[in-house]
Amino acid sequence: MDHNKQHETSHKPIKRNEMTRRQFLSYTLGGATAFMAGGAIIPMLRFAVDPLLQKKAETAFVKAIEEKDVTKEPKSIDFKVHQVDGWYESDPKLQAFVAKGEDGKIFALSPVCKHLGCTISWSGEEAPDLYHCPCHGARYTKDGKNLKVAPKPLDEYQVKVENGWVYLGPLESNTRV
Repeated sequence: MDHNKQHETSHKPIKRNEMTRRQFLSYTLGGATAFMAGGAIIPMLRFAVDPLLQKKAETAFVKAIEEKDVTKEPKSIDFKVHQVDGWYESDPKLQAFVAKGEDGKIFALSPVCKHLGCTISWSGEEAPDLYHCPCHGARYTKDGKNLKVAPKPLDEYQVKVENGWVYLGPLESNTRV
């Protein structure tokens, strides 16, 4: 390279990659917008996800009926359970059929038919000494075994007997059949 060319290239102004005013304004406004949007969206996400992160509490047993009132004939009883669903708390009224089995143990069955969810009844004209579903004619034995139409036996409540009272817990699959 000759001396003149070298002199020309060495004295050229250095080209700098400077930020223009427009770029600075775009970056500043974009960052501020993202910060404000995050401040609004993060609490909403937390609100929506928080119930999923809460540890599920054990279902408590509920006092249902005195032990002396339970017979071999199924008896329909009503009871309330305290429920927490996210931030909504309620005390829905539930029903169960409570009876003593041939073995003398107390058991409780859910009155919800396993066919389509209708409420069953015990021992009517249609089905003496059987549970009967009025919707589609499903039949169950005293222990909840499905005889007709329904694909599964009736669900059973967990039962605990203490101090002369029968306590009902969560539903589970029928263990009697």
